[in-house]
Amino acid sequence: MASVPTPLEQEDVFQILVVDDEVVIRQILADFLSMEGFTVDTAEDGEAALKKLEAATYDIVISDMKMPRMNGIELIESVQKRGMDVLVVMMTAYGTVETAIDAMKKGAYDYLLKPFKMEEVIRVVQRGLENRRLARENMLLRETIALYRACEQIASSTSLDAVLRQVVDTALREVNADHVLLHLDGGGGSYELRTEISRVKRPFGAGWLDLVELFHAHEQGQPVLAHGERTAVYLVPDVQAVVSLLSVPLRVQHDLVGFVTAVSTTQGGRFSEGQRKLLSVLAGRAAAAIVNARLYEELERTFRQTVQSLVRALEAMDPYTAGHSDRVAKYARLMAEQLGLSGADVDLLMQAALMHDIGKIGCHANLNKPGTLSSEEYEVFRAHPRFGKEIIEPITFLQAILPGVHLHHERWDGKGYPMGLVGEDIPLQARILAVADTYDAMTSSRAYRTAMHHAVAMQEMRRCAGSQFDPAVVAAFEAVIEGYRKRCTTEGIAVPD
Repeated sequence: MASVPTPLEQEDVFQILVVDDEVVIRQILADFLSMEGFTVDTAEDGEAALKKLEAATYDIVISDMKMPRMNGIELIESVQKRGMDVLVVMMTAYGTVETAIDAMKKGAYDYLLKPFKMEEVIRVVQRGLENRRLARENMLLRETIALYRACEQIASSTSLDAVLRQVVDTALREVNADHVLLHLDGGGGSYELRTEISRVKRPFGAGWLDLVELFHAHEQGQPVLAHGERTAVYLVPDVQAVVSLLSVPLRVQHDLVGFVTAVSTTQGGRFSEGQRKLLSVLAGRAAAAIVNARLYEELERTFRQTVQSLVRALEAMDPYTAGHSDRVAKYARLMAEQLGLSGADVDLLMQAALMHDIGKIGCHANLNKPGTLSSEEYEVFRAHPRFGKEIIEPITFLQAILPGVHLHHERWDGKGYPMGLVGEDIPLQARILAVADTYDAMTSSRAYRTAMHHAVAMQEMRRCAGSQFDPAVVAAFEAVIEGYRKRCTTEGIAVPD
């Protein structure tokens, strides 16, 4: 008699469910298969079998065809309807070809004719187990490739939010979870929920997890993989135990920076030890990426604050330009939202607005003196977009605001500087800043002139639409500026007369 294939790992110990209304047949098959090294369970009919399939995971079901309450064909149909990953082998004493074909059409993997020999049972089981083994190997290969690609994406990202989203998306997909929650160290020994995702309509409440117990388990290096009632230890009191719970630490060297928790609320949806290992590999790569993203964001924040401080210092040197960048940023936001820009693009535009005059640091001449600038002084002034580009360009994470800083003095008709771009060749970021910058300059007092009234400035903006400015941007500004002025007046905020 041929031997059954040797399991490679603990999770490859195959589970068999024998279903028959005759006690003797159930016992004989259970005893025989157990002696062959399988874990065997039994059920007296289709309904009892279905309950066991919903509560646990089996690889093969060997079921009689004719049984009370729910027969074999009905059991196959229920298994197919619920999408259960199990092979069904049908036993029948009614050995007609039509009966076997009908069972196979309904989804049976194979069939046995009663009375059967035990060698026949083993042969069918062997084929089924080989099928399961190959399926698992293929699934493992797909999971490994998917995990490798996900880890590459995670490692290459410098955005903390992007890293966290990639982790929970991958975890949800690769371990077939219903819910995934990611907590990060919030300081002071606390852990805060940073992101979560669900594939089912009824979400798992983030407050249902006992974070103290999870933290304790991860600090002790204990694997967290629990099923049924055993999940209760990781849930707050009075929360009904879930089907399965899996949690892995986000650890960099000896530091616990957080943990990822996968939850199954679907009957029969038990996580395996193999899935715990897979999620642990993902978490190991993710933890390093999270730390790097945090460092990158802190560095980015420090650089941005430094540059903005330089802008503030520049404006503080001249009382006439104080607050100019802040006002340009507000006007730019109004236009961007009116034009339907995305939230991310609006944020970039605001940053560009705050830094658009950073290049004036390189201008040594007094550009706000009473009277007209000399030709030499005017050339110095015209150089400030180039100086701004030179300041911003080496800073990688500020590349996205470079068009606004460098090109906000370009004109729609191509007569601007520093590159003489025409029309839509000028980036939208720069076209919006050109309108905001010019309006604020006209409605603010300078050493060489008093501020224009709002109505006069708007008349000038309309006159220059199509020559100096993008007409669509001017139209957007017109559509929002009056409402903005009214809100400011209501809130006691000063606006140009």
